Amino acid sequence: MFEDRTLVCKECGKEFVFTAGEQEFYAEKGFVNDPQRCKECRDARKAASRSQREMYTAVCAACGKEAKVPFKPHEDRPVYCSECFAKMKEEADA
Repeated sequence: MFEDRTLVCKECGKEFVFTAGEQEFYAEKGFVNDPQRCKECRDARKAASRSQREMYTAVCAACGKEAKVPFKPHEDRPVYCSECFAKMKEEADA
């Protein structure tokens, strides 16, 4: 029913394949328009539209290194750097 089609990205001008599977997905979702951008340009557009998170500086409660976190740290709760947090998560999963 669906066949792969080659389209041209309106952003970068490169050709990209609109696969039969993607067409079926679009039909299931009720989308009536073909994609106008290639995957790379769609991904770049999504990333640009996301607001940048404000990062906060904290001191890791385990190792004492400086850590950047996407939330405002509170003094009543420990904050961990990504390395210590990963170690703690591994230990909890084991």
